[in-house]
Amino acid sequence: MTTNQNRLEKYAELALNKGVNLQSDQGLLINAPIEAADLVRIITAKAYGKGAKNVHVEWSDEILSYMKMKNAPMSVLENFPKWKVDALEGMVNEGYSLLTVYGPDPDLLKGVGSERIAKANKASGEALTNYRESIMNDKVTWSIVAYPQAAWAEKVFPEDTTSNAQKKLWEQIFHITRIDQDDPVKAWDEHNEELRQAREYLNAKQYKKLHFKGPGTDLSIDLVKDHIWHGGSATSEQGIEFNPNMPTEEVFTMPHKYGVQGTVSSTKPLSYGGNLIENFTLTFENGKVVDYTAEAGEETLKHLLESDDGAKRLGEVAIVPDESPISQSGHIFFNTLYDENASCHLALGKAYPTNVKGGSTMTKEQMDQQGVNDSFVHEDFMMGSAELDIDGETQDGTFEPIFRNGGWAIEFK
Repeated sequence: MTTNQNRLEKYAELALNKGVNLQSDQGLLINAPIEAADLVRIITAKAYGKGAKNVHVEWSDEILSYMKMKNAPMSVLENFPKWKVDALEGMVNEGYSLLTVYGPDPDLLKGVGSERIAKANKASGEALTNYRESIMNDKVTWSIVAYPQAAWAEKVFPEDTTSNAQKKLWEQIFHITRIDQDDPVKAWDEHNEELRQAREYLNAKQYKKLHFKGPGTDLSIDLVKDHIWHGGSATSEQGIEFNPNMPTEEVFTMPHKYGVQGTVSSTKPLSYGGNLIENFTLTFENGKVVDYTAEAGEETLKHLLESDDGAKRLGEVAIVPDESPISQSGHIFFNTLYDENASCHLALGKAYPTNVKGGSTMTKEQMDQQGVNDSFVHEDFMMGSAELDIDGETQDGTFEPIFRNGGWAIEFK
C-alpha cells in the first residue's frame, strides 16, 4: 500500500469513527462530488465493514451543475424537486448518518447571473428546511470532510500544475486533520478535550455581551439568555458523540438577533454560490445589517443579504485562535470549512437551536422572543486576525479579556 493510500484509509476511518461515528446496522448517506470517487469507495467499504445496513451516495458534478445554472429555464431553478426532498428526509427519519465530502470550485459560477444563483439557493433552502433543521438540531450524526478537487487545489496553489496543487492540498488536509500523527483518533480526543474546556469556561461565565475590536471592526454582540457554547464533538439525540466538522478549531454560540451593533470587516474571502466576496464590511443596527460594501462580489453579497428576513441578522458567533493549524499554514483556502477554522467568524442567517437551552423544542414565536434568528441560509464569514481583541461583558457590566492579539487571554484548567 502506498503512503498516500495508507493515509486515505486512515482519513476514511477517521470520518466514520470520529466524524459521523457510524453505528452497526445504521444507514449512511454520503454527499460527494464524482471527482472524490476514490475516497468515497474506501469510505463505503469501511462503512459496510463496520456493519452499515446501507450506504447511499448522492453524487454531484460541478460541470453539470454549471451547465444547469447557466442554461436551465428560471422555472427549473425556482423549483427544487420534491422527490429529492422526500428521499433526503426519509433517510434522516430512518436515522441515517450524513457525511458530506466537500471541496467545491470557489469560482464555479463566476459569470452566471447572480439573480439565477439567488433563485436556486432560495428554492433549495426553502425546500430542504426540515432536512437542514434535523441536522442543525443534531437529530442524527453528521460530518463534513474535505477532498481536494482540481479546481479548488488550483485556486489555493495557482503557481503549480494541477497534479502538484492537489498533492500539496492533500498534504495540508492530512496535517490539519491530524492524519499525519501516529494515532489520529487519540489526537482528536485530546483536541476535543481542549475545546471542551474552553466551551465549559464560557458556559459558566454566561457573558451578557461580547465586544470585538480589530482593523475595520468595532462590534458588540448581545448573547441570548441561557445561551450554550459548543465546540469540538457534539452529541446526537440518540446520545452518540460525533464531530460535525473535520477540521474544527472553534467554540461557538448564539447572538441575540436584535442585539448586534457596530461594524465588522471580513479578513478572508467568502465563497458563496460559486462566487467570491472579498474585503467586505457590514454595519449593524439593532441586530440588522443596514449598510455594506465589498471590493469584489458586492452583487453576490447583496443577494445573500436579501435571501430572506433573517439573512441580514446573525445566527452564530465563533471564537478561533489565530494559532490554529489552519491559520498557521499561511494559506487562504477559499473554502468555508477550512477558512472558518482559521479565524474567528460570524454567520449570517439561521442559528443552531442547540445553542440555547430548550432551543430544539421552541416554537418559532418562542424563538423570536428569545432572540433566536431564523433563516433558510447559514453562511459563515471570517473576521478574525492576529490583531483581534475580544472582551466579555458580565451581567453587572464588568469587561473581562477573552482574546488579545488573536489568542486566548484565558488559561483553561
